[in-house]
Amino acid sequence: MKLTKMSHACVRLEKDGRTLVLDPGGFSEHDAALGAEAILVTHEHPDHFDEQRLRTALEADPAVEVWTLRSVAEKISAAFPGRVHTVGHGDSFTAAGFDVQVHGELHAVIHPDIPRITNVGYLVDGGRVFHPGDALTVPGRPVETLMLPVMAPWSKISEVIDYVREVKPQRAYDIHDALLTDLARPVYDRQIGALGGAEHLRLAPGESTAL
Repeated sequence: MKLTKMSHACVRLEKDGRTLVLDPGGFSEHDAALGAEAILVTHEHPDHFDEQRLRTALEADPAVEVWTLRSVAEKISAAFPGRVHTVGHGDSFTAAGFDVQVHGELHAVIHPDIPRITNVGYLVDGGRVFHPGDALTVPGRPVETLMLPVMAPWSKISEVIDYVREVKPQRAYDIHDALLTDLARPVYDRQIGALGGAEHLRLAPGESTAL
């Protein structure tokens, strides 16, 4: 499997000539979803879900399908009948040749005065990759590669470190990092790497690795 980190929370996975894209939102490249056979969206916030980018990808290729939660599906499903699938915690499906399980139900708490929205994470190919979206969801099964939301308005570094410890992946790659300046990155790298208990790695936007 080939993993390519796009900007912020977007990830592209490729296997056997097929491509799956997760969270091509407004902080990611404009073409982040193009060329994908399947697209997964964790929740409705604009840094994870950009309606126009999804519509562009669906219009460009009539074979493209989307799996997401209800709040996102309702915005685009009418225009693409049969191609937008609503999923929730506990569901399983196959997309672009990848086996996917859905874990989680709610977005992390941003502030007690802000209502929590739905958020789902996607466990790919039996735990080879887990993308939690905007939540510190523990899937309850072994994870090889954790896509780690390293910096967000709803988190602090102690929570990020404890999340890595709880999931116990073989390795953790940073995502959700558009707000993290280059000046601060060495601090996060050092502390998460030293205290998380797993190999902590980072890819620049557009950079790929083999899993």
